[in-house]
Amino acid sequence: MDKILVHGGHTLTGSVKISGSKNSALPILAATLLTKEPCVIHHVPDLSDIHYMLQIISHLGAQVERASGTVRIEAESIKTVAPYEIVRKMRASVCVLGPLLGREKEATVSLPGGCVIGDRPIDLHLKGFEALNAAHRVEQGNVKVFASELRGSVINLRGKLGPTVLGTGNVMMAAVLATGTSVIEGAAAEPEVVDLANFLTKMGAKIEGAGTSRIIIEGVKELHGAEHEVIPDRIEAGTFLVAAAIAGKEVQLKRVEPTHLTAVIDALNQSGYRTTSGVGTLTLHGNGQAKPLQLTTEPYPGFPTDMQAQMCALLSRTAGSSTVMETVFPQRFMHVSELKRMGADIELEGSTAIIKGINRLSGAPVMASDLRASAALVLAGLQAEGVTEVNRVYHIDRGYESIDEKLNGLGAQIERVKA
Repeated sequence: MDKILVHGGHTLTGSVKISGSKNSALPILAATLLTKEPCVIHHVPDLSDIHYMLQIISHLGAQVERASGTVRIEAESIKTVAPYEIVRKMRASVCVLGPLLGREKEATVSLPGGCVIGDRPIDLHLKGFEALNAAHRVEQGNVKVFASELRGSVINLRGKLGPTVLGTGNVMMAAVLATGTSVIEGAAAEPEVVDLANFLTKMGAKIEGAGTSRIIIEGVKELHGAEHEVIPDRIEAGTFLVAAAIAGKEVQLKRVEPTHLTAVIDALNQSGYRTTSGVGTLTLHGNGQAKPLQLTTEPYPGFPTDMQAQMCALLSRTAGSSTVMETVFPQRFMHVSELKRMGADIELEGSTAIIKGINRLSGAPVMASDLRASAALVLAGLQAEGVTEVNRVYHIDRGYESIDEKLNGLGAQIERVKA
Protein backbone atom coordinates (compact mmCIF):
# COMPACT_ATOMS: atom_id res chain seq x y z
CA MET A 1 0.00 0.00 0.00
CA ASP A 2 1.43 3.37 -1.02
CA LYS A 3 1.77 6.48 1.08
CA ILE A 4 2.58 10.04 0.06
CA LEU A 5 5.25 12.20 1.68
CA VAL A 6 4.69 15.92 1.22
CA HIS A 7 7.67 18.19 1.92
CA GLY A 8 6.16 21.55 2.82
CA GLY A 9 7.29 25.07 2.06
CA HIS A 10 7.75 24.94 -1.72
CA THR A 11 6.14 27.49 -4.02
CA LEU A 12 3.88 26.34 -6.86
CA THR A 13 4.11 28.00 -10.24
CA GLY A 14 3.51 27.10 -13.88
CA SER A 15 0.64 25.25 -15.56
CA VAL A 16 -1.19 21.96 -15.13
CA LYS A 17 -3.58 20.11 -17.46
CA ILE A 18 -6.86 18.98 -15.94
CA SER A 19 -8.01 15.40 -16.56
CA GLY A 20 -11.41 14.21 -17.70
CA SER A 21 -14.17 14.15 -15.13
CA LYS A 22 -14.45 10.97 -13.09
CA ASN A 23 -18.07 11.70 -12.20
CA SER A 24 -18.92 12.16 -15.89
CA ALA A 25 -16.90 9.23 -17.18
CA LEU A 26 -18.41 6.61 -14.86
CA PRO A 27 -22.08 6.94 -15.97
CA ILE A 28 -21.06 7.61 -19.58
CA LEU A 29 -19.12 4.34 -19.65
CA ALA A 30 -22.14 2.59 -18.14
CA ALA A 31 -24.39 4.18 -20.79
CA THR A 32 -22.50 2.37 -23.54
CA LEU A 33 -24.39 -0.76 -22.40
CA LEU A 34 -27.56 0.77 -23.87
CA THR A 35 -26.56 -0.10 -27.44
CA LYS A 36 -25.16 -3.06 -29.34
CA GLU A 37 -23.06 -0.74 -31.47
CA PRO A 38 -19.51 0.43 -30.64
CA CYS A 39 -18.99 3.60 -28.60
CA VAL A 40 -15.72 5.54 -28.31
CA ILE A 41 -15.11 7.73 -25.26
CA HIS A 42 -12.17 10.15 -25.16
CA HIS A 43 -10.46 11.88 -22.25
CA VAL A 44 -11.23 9.07 -19.81
CA PRO A 45 -9.05 9.57 -16.70
CA ASP A 46 -6.67 6.86 -15.49
CA LEU A 47 -8.21 6.19 -12.07
CA SER A 48 -8.95 3.13 -9.95
CA ASP A 49 -12.69 3.86 -10.05
CA ILE A 50 -12.52 3.84 -13.86
CA HIS A 51 -10.63 0.52 -13.82
CA TYR A 52 -13.38 -1.01 -11.64
CA MET A 53 -16.14 0.28 -13.91
CA LEU A 54 -14.44 -1.19 -16.97
CA GLN A 55 -14.08 -4.50 -15.11
CA ILE A 56 -17.83 -4.48 -14.43
CA ILE A 57 -18.64 -3.66 -18.05
CA SER A 58 -16.34 -6.45 -19.24
CA HIS A 59 -17.93 -8.89 -16.78
CA LEU A 60 -21.33 -7.99 -18.21
CA GLY A 61 -20.14 -9.18 -21.62
CA ALA A 62 -18.94 -6.04 -23.40
CA GLN A 63 -15.70 -5.90 -25.36
CA VAL A 64 -13.47 -3.17 -23.90
CA GLU A 65 -10.35 -1.66 -25.46
CA ARG A 66 -8.38 1.12 -23.78
CA ALA A 67 -5.41 3.19 -24.91
CA SER A 68 -4.11 6.66 -24.00
CA GLY A 69 -7.27 8.01 -22.45
CA THR A 70 -9.60 6.58 -25.11
CA VAL A 71 -11.96 3.69 -24.40
CA ARG A 72 -13.84 1.70 -27.05
CA ILE A 73 -16.76 -0.42 -25.85
CA GLU A 74 -18.92 -2.77 -27.87
CA ALA A 75 -21.74 -4.43 -25.93
CA GLU A 76 -23.29 -6.61 -28.63
CA SER A 77 -24.69 -9.04 -26.07
CA ILE A 78 -24.74 -8.50 -22.32
CA LYS A 79 -25.51 -10.23 -19.05
CA THR A 80 -27.69 -8.57 -16.42
CA VAL A 81 -26.01 -9.60 -13.16
CA ALA A 82 -23.13 -7.71 -11.50
CA PRO A 83 -21.91 -9.68 -8.44
CA TYR A 84 -20.59 -8.42 -5.12
CA GLU A 85 -16.94 -9.34 -5.70
CA ILE A 86 -16.81 -6.75 -8.49
CA VAL A 87 -19.31 -4.16 -7.29
CA ARG A 88 -18.07 -3.91 -3.68
CA LYS A 89 -15.04 -1.84 -4.67
CA MET A 90 -17.01 1.18 -5.88
CA ARG A 91 -20.40 2.62 -4.95
CA ALA A 92 -20.87 4.23 -8.38
CA SER A 93 -21.17 0.75 -9.88
CA VAL A 94 -24.93 1.00 -9.20
CA CYS A 95 -25.14 3.23 -12.28
CA VAL A 96 -25.21 0.10 -14.46
CA LEU A 97 -28.75 -0.55 -13.12
CA GLY A 98 -30.32 2.09 -15.37
CA PRO A 99 -28.82 1.00 -18.70
CA LEU A 100 -29.36 -2.71 -18.00
CA LEU A 101 -32.98 -2.08 -17.05
CA GLY A 102 -33.48 0.14 -20.09
CA ARG A 103 -32.02 -2.35 -22.56
CA GLU A 104 -32.85 -5.76 -21.06
CA LYS A 105 -35.77 -4.82 -18.78
CA GLU A 106 -33.99 -6.39 -15.83
CA ALA A 107 -30.83 -6.00 -13.78
CA THR A 108 -29.34 -7.50 -10.63
CA VAL A 109 -26.55 -5.60 -8.90
CA SER A 110 -25.04 -6.26 -5.51
CA LEU A 111 -25.57 -3.36 -3.13
CA PRO A 112 -22.14 -1.75 -2.62
CA GLY A 113 -22.63 -0.90 1.06
CA GLY A 114 -22.15 2.30 3.02
CA CYS A 115 -19.73 5.18 2.64
CA VAL A 116 -17.40 6.83 5.13
CA ILE A 117 -18.83 10.29 4.34
CA GLY A 118 -22.31 9.22 5.42
CA ASP A 119 -25.36 7.28 4.36
CA ARG A 120 -25.83 7.32 0.59
CA PRO A 121 -28.80 5.02 -0.15
CA ILE A 122 -30.16 4.24 -3.60
CA ASP A 123 -33.80 4.65 -2.54
CA LEU A 124 -34.30 7.52 -4.99
CA HIS A 125 -32.89 5.43 -7.85
CA LEU A 126 -35.42 2.69 -7.08
CA LYS A 127 -38.23 5.23 -6.68
CA GLY A 128 -37.43 6.49 -10.18
CA PHE A 129 -37.39 2.99 -11.66
CA GLU A 130 -40.73 2.22 -10.01
CA ALA A 131 -42.22 5.32 -11.62
CA LEU A 132 -41.12 3.85 -14.97
CA ASN A 133 -43.20 0.72 -14.21
CA ALA A 134 -40.34 -1.40 -12.84
CA ALA A 135 -40.52 -3.45 -9.67
CA HIS A 136 -37.62 -4.29 -7.38
CA ARG A 137 -36.67 -6.60 -4.57
CA VAL A 138 -33.61 -6.97 -2.35
CA GLU A 139 -32.34 -10.48 -1.67
CA GLN A 140 -29.08 -11.59 -0.04
CA GLY A 141 -27.51 -8.16 -0.50
CA ASN A 142 -28.53 -7.87 -4.16
CA VAL A 143 -31.07 -5.48 -5.64
CA LYS A 144 -33.01 -6.75 -8.63
CA VAL A 145 -35.10 -4.43 -10.82
CA PHE A 146 -37.35 -5.77 -13.55
CA ALA A 147 -40.24 -4.77 -15.80
CA SER A 148 -42.27 -6.25 -18.65
CA GLU A 149 -42.27 -2.78 -20.18
CA LEU A 150 -40.85 0.60 -19.16
CA ARG A 151 -43.39 3.40 -19.46
CA GLY A 152 -42.75 7.13 -19.27
CA SER A 153 -43.92 8.94 -16.16
CA VAL A 154 -43.43 12.00 -13.96
CA ILE A 155 -40.64 11.25 -11.50
CA ASN A 156 -39.61 13.38 -8.50
CA LEU A 157 -36.02 12.66 -7.46
CA ARG A 158 -35.49 15.37 -4.86
CA GLY A 159 -34.36 13.90 -1.55
CA LYS A 160 -34.26 15.38 1.93
CA LEU A 161 -30.69 16.65 1.34
CA GLY A 162 -31.22 17.75 -2.25
CA PRO A 163 -31.09 16.17 -5.71
CA THR A 164 -29.22 12.94 -6.43
CA VAL A 165 -26.64 13.23 -9.21
CA LEU A 166 -26.06 9.51 -9.70
CA GLY A 167 -29.79 8.82 -9.32
CA THR A 168 -30.66 11.41 -11.96
CA GLY A 169 -28.24 9.79 -14.39
CA ASN A 170 -29.41 6.27 -13.58
CA VAL A 171 -33.10 7.07 -14.10
CA MET A 172 -32.32 9.09 -17.23
CA MET A 173 -30.48 6.09 -18.74
CA ALA A 174 -33.47 3.83 -18.11
CA ALA A 175 -36.02 6.38 -19.36
CA VAL A 176 -34.41 6.94 -22.77
CA LEU A 177 -35.69 3.50 -23.88
CA ALA A 178 -39.07 3.70 -22.13
CA THR A 179 -42.33 4.03 -24.03
CA GLY A 180 -43.68 7.58 -23.97
CA THR A 181 -42.44 10.70 -22.21
CA SER A 182 -40.73 10.91 -18.82
CA VAL A 183 -40.33 14.06 -16.76
CA ILE A 184 -37.72 14.08 -14.00
CA GLU A 185 -38.60 16.73 -11.42
CA GLY A 186 -36.04 17.67 -8.80
CA ALA A 187 -33.27 16.58 -11.13
CA ALA A 188 -29.63 17.30 -10.33
CA ALA A 189 -28.25 20.16 -12.45
CA GLU A 190 -24.54 19.31 -12.24
CA PRO A 191 -22.38 19.56 -15.40
CA GLU A 192 -21.82 15.81 -15.18
CA VAL A 193 -25.56 15.24 -15.70
CA VAL A 194 -25.43 17.53 -18.75
CA ASP A 195 -22.41 15.63 -20.10
CA LEU A 196 -24.25 12.31 -19.78
CA ALA A 197 -27.33 13.79 -21.47
CA ASN A 198 -25.17 15.08 -24.33
CA PHE A 199 -23.67 11.61 -24.83
CA LEU A 200 -27.11 9.95 -24.76
CA THR A 201 -28.34 12.52 -27.29
CA LYS A 202 -25.46 11.59 -29.60
CA MET A 203 -26.66 7.99 -29.26
CA GLY A 204 -30.12 9.01 -30.48
CA ALA A 205 -31.91 9.80 -27.21
CA LYS A 206 -34.33 12.73 -27.02
CA ILE A 207 -33.60 14.78 -23.90
CA GLU A 208 -34.45 18.36 -22.99
CA GLY A 209 -33.71 20.40 -19.88
CA ALA A 210 -30.48 18.76 -18.70
CA GLY A 211 -28.74 21.25 -16.43
CA THR A 212 -32.06 22.35 -14.88
CA SER A 213 -34.24 20.79 -12.19
CA ARG A 214 -36.70 19.50 -14.83
CA ILE A 215 -35.55 17.03 -17.49
CA ILE A 216 -37.92 15.83 -20.21
CA ILE A 217 -37.15 12.55 -21.98
CA GLU A 218 -39.04 11.23 -24.97
CA GLY A 219 -38.38 7.50 -25.19
CA VAL A 220 -36.99 5.95 -28.35
CA LYS A 221 -36.97 2.31 -29.52
CA GLU A 222 -33.21 1.94 -29.73
CA LEU A 223 -29.92 3.79 -29.48
CA HIS A 224 -26.85 3.62 -31.69
CA GLY A 225 -23.12 3.95 -31.14
CA ALA A 226 -21.50 7.35 -30.62
CA GLU A 227 -18.20 9.11 -29.99
CA HIS A 228 -17.80 11.55 -27.13
CA GLU A 229 -15.21 13.51 -25.15
CA VAL A 230 -15.61 13.70 -21.37
CA ILE A 231 -15.71 17.19 -19.84
CA PRO A 232 -12.82 18.40 -17.63
CA ASP A 233 -13.00 17.41 -13.97
CA ARG A 234 -14.24 20.48 -12.11
CA ILE A 235 -13.34 19.03 -8.70
CA GLU A 236 -9.77 18.28 -9.74
CA ALA A 237 -9.61 21.81 -11.17
CA GLY A 238 -10.98 23.25 -7.93
CA THR A 239 -8.44 21.25 -5.93
CA PHE A 240 -5.56 22.70 -7.96
CA LEU A 241 -7.02 26.19 -7.54
CA VAL A 242 -6.95 25.73 -3.77
CA ALA A 243 -3.42 24.29 -3.98
CA ALA A 244 -2.40 27.45 -5.84
CA ALA A 245 -4.08 29.60 -3.18
CA ILE A 246 -2.26 27.69 -0.44
CA ALA A 247 1.24 27.62 -1.93
CA GLY A 248 1.19 29.24 -5.34
CA LYS A 249 2.78 32.26 -6.94
CA GLU A 250 0.86 31.99 -10.21
CA VAL A 251 -0.68 28.75 -11.43
CA GLN A 252 -2.59 28.24 -14.68
CA LEU A 253 -5.05 25.41 -15.22
CA LYS A 254 -5.36 24.15 -18.79
CA ARG A 255 -8.26 22.26 -20.37
CA VAL A 256 -10.70 23.56 -17.80
CA GLU A 257 -14.25 24.93 -18.00
CA PRO A 258 -14.36 28.04 -15.74
CA THR A 259 -18.17 28.25 -15.83
CA HIS A 260 -18.33 24.92 -13.98
CA LEU A 261 -16.30 26.45 -11.13
CA THR A 262 -18.20 29.67 -10.50
CA ALA A 263 -18.94 28.96 -6.82
CA VAL A 264 -15.33 27.97 -6.08
CA ILE A 265 -13.94 30.98 -7.96
CA ASP A 266 -16.36 33.30 -6.14
CA ALA A 267 -15.29 31.93 -2.76
CA LEU A 268 -11.60 32.40 -3.56
CA ASN A 269 -12.26 35.92 -4.88
CA GLN A 270 -14.13 36.77 -1.66
CA SER A 271 -11.12 35.57 0.29
CA GLY A 272 -8.93 37.98 -1.68
CA TYR A 273 -7.44 35.74 -4.34
CA ARG A 274 -7.44 37.00 -7.93
CA THR A 275 -8.34 34.77 -10.85
CA THR A 276 -8.34 35.34 -14.60
CA SER A 277 -9.83 33.07 -17.25
CA GLY A 278 -9.34 32.49 -20.97
CA VAL A 279 -10.53 29.94 -23.50
CA GLY A 280 -10.12 26.66 -21.64
CA THR A 281 -7.78 28.21 -19.05
CA LEU A 282 -8.04 29.54 -15.52
CA THR A 283 -5.21 31.24 -13.61
CA LEU A 284 -4.94 31.94 -9.89
CA HIS A 285 -2.55 34.71 -8.90
CA GLY A 286 -0.68 34.69 -5.59
CA ASN A 287 -2.09 36.66 -2.69
CA GLY A 288 -0.35 38.29 0.24
CA GLN A 289 -3.20 38.49 2.73
CA ALA A 290 -6.24 36.22 2.55
CA LYS A 291 -9.52 36.88 4.36
CA PRO A 292 -11.71 34.38 6.28
CA LEU A 293 -14.89 32.98 4.74
CA GLN A 294 -18.34 31.75 5.70
CA LEU A 295 -19.12 28.85 3.36
CA THR A 296 -22.14 26.60 2.98
CA THR A 297 -22.09 23.56 0.70
CA GLU A 298 -25.08 23.21 -1.60
CA PRO A 299 -26.12 21.29 -4.70
CA TYR A 300 -24.87 22.75 -7.99
CA PRO A 301 -24.54 25.62 -8.77
CA GLY A 302 -23.81 26.19 -5.07
CA PHE A 303 -20.47 25.52 -3.41
CA PRO A 304 -19.69 21.81 -3.98
CA THR A 305 -19.47 19.40 -1.08
CA ASP A 306 -16.56 17.76 -2.93
CA MET A 307 -14.51 20.95 -2.34
CA GLN A 308 -15.34 21.34 1.34
CA ALA A 309 -12.34 19.45 2.75
CA GLN A 310 -9.87 21.30 0.51
CA MET A 311 -11.26 24.66 1.65
CA CYS A 312 -10.87 23.59 5.28
CA ALA A 313 -7.17 23.03 4.56
CA LEU A 314 -6.87 26.51 3.02
CA LEU A 315 -8.81 28.27 5.80
CA SER A 316 -6.78 26.56 8.54
CA ARG A 317 -4.04 29.11 7.85
CA THR A 318 -6.25 32.04 6.83
CA ALA A 319 -6.18 34.71 9.53
CA GLY A 320 -9.46 35.22 11.35
CA SER A 321 -12.42 32.94 12.00
CA SER A 322 -14.08 31.02 9.15
CA THR A 323 -17.10 28.73 9.16
CA VAL A 324 -17.89 25.87 6.80
CA MET A 325 -21.40 24.41 6.97
CA GLU A 326 -21.97 21.03 5.29
CA THR A 327 -25.59 20.58 4.13
CA VAL A 328 -25.14 17.82 1.53
CA PHE A 329 -23.33 15.17 3.61
CA PRO A 330 -23.50 16.49 7.21
CA GLN A 331 -21.09 13.80 8.48
CA ARG A 332 -18.37 14.69 5.96
CA PHE A 333 -15.74 15.97 8.38
CA MET A 334 -13.42 13.00 8.84
CA HIS A 335 -10.51 15.17 7.68
CA VAL A 336 -10.89 17.59 10.61
CA SER A 337 -9.27 15.30 13.19
CA GLU A 338 -6.32 14.74 10.85
CA LEU A 339 -5.89 18.48 10.17
CA LYS A 340 -5.90 19.01 13.94
CA ARG A 341 -3.01 16.55 14.19
CA MET A 342 -1.12 19.03 12.04
CA GLY A 343 -1.97 21.86 14.45
CA ALA A 344 -5.15 23.24 12.85
CA ASP A 345 -7.61 24.99 15.20
CA ILE A 346 -10.96 23.55 14.09
CA GLU A 347 -14.03 22.80 16.17
CA LEU A 348 -17.14 21.00 15.00
CA GLU A 349 -20.60 22.12 16.02
CA GLY A 350 -22.99 19.68 14.39
CA SER A 351 -22.54 20.00 10.64
CA THR A 352 -20.49 23.22 10.89
CA ALA A 353 -16.73 23.54 11.19
CA ILE A 354 -15.44 26.66 12.95
CA ILE A 355 -11.89 27.33 11.79
CA LYS A 356 -9.52 29.79 13.43
CA GLY A 357 -6.59 30.51 11.15
CA ILE A 358 -3.13 29.90 12.62
CA ASN A 359 0.36 30.94 11.51
CA ARG A 360 1.82 27.49 10.93
CA LEU A 361 0.94 23.85 10.42
CA SER A 362 3.36 21.07 11.29
CA GLY A 363 3.94 18.00 9.16
CA ALA A 364 2.64 14.81 10.77
CA PRO A 365 1.53 11.27 9.92
CA VAL A 366 -2.13 11.49 8.88
CA MET A 367 -4.73 9.03 7.60
CA ALA A 368 -6.90 9.58 4.53
CA SER A 369 -10.51 8.55 5.17
CA ASP A 370 -12.06 9.28 1.77
CA LEU A 371 -11.24 10.72 -1.65
CA ARG A 372 -11.58 14.45 -0.96
CA ALA A 373 -10.20 14.22 2.58
CA SER A 374 -7.02 12.70 1.18
CA ALA A 375 -6.63 15.60 -1.25
CA ALA A 376 -7.15 18.07 1.61
CA LEU A 377 -4.36 16.45 3.62
CA VAL A 378 -1.95 16.67 0.68
CA LEU A 379 -2.85 20.36 0.27
CA ALA A 380 -2.34 20.97 3.98
CA GLY A 381 1.07 19.35 3.67
CA LEU A 382 2.08 21.88 1.01
CA GLN A 383 1.94 24.65 3.62
CA ALA A 384 3.16 22.68 6.65
CA GLU A 385 6.61 22.81 8.17
CA GLY A 386 8.46 19.54 7.70
CA VAL A 387 7.06 16.36 6.14
CA THR A 388 3.43 15.28 6.05
CA GLU A 389 2.93 11.53 5.68
CA VAL A 390 -0.44 10.75 4.08
CA ASN A 391 -1.47 7.13 4.50
CA ARG A 392 -4.18 5.15 2.67
CA VAL A 393 -3.62 7.06 -0.56
CA TYR A 394 -5.61 4.47 -2.51
CA HIS A 395 -8.46 6.87 -1.73
CA ILE A 396 -6.79 9.66 -3.70
CA ASP A 397 -6.12 7.34 -6.65
CA ARG A 398 -9.88 6.87 -6.99
CA GLY A 399 -10.38 10.42 -8.21
CA TYR A 400 -7.10 12.21 -8.98
CA GLU A 401 -4.95 11.21 -11.93
CA SER A 402 -1.26 11.40 -10.90
CA ILE A 403 -1.86 14.21 -8.39
CA ASP A 404 1.65 13.82 -6.95
CA GLU A 405 3.29 14.09 -10.39
CA LYS A 406 1.14 17.07 -11.36
CA LEU A 407 1.95 18.94 -8.15
CA ASN A 408 5.65 18.14 -8.54
CA GLY A 409 5.44 19.61 -12.04
CA LEU A 410 4.36 22.87 -10.40
CA GLY A 411 7.28 22.86 -7.96
CA ALA A 412 6.04 20.79 -5.04
CA GLN A 413 8.21 18.10 -3.50
CA ILE A 414 6.11 14.99 -3.06
CA GLU A 415 7.23 11.36 -2.88
CA ARG A 416 5.10 8.27 -3.30
CA VAL A 417 6.59 5.35 -1.38
CA LYS A 418 5.54 1.85 -0.39
CA ALA A 419 4.13 1.77 3.13
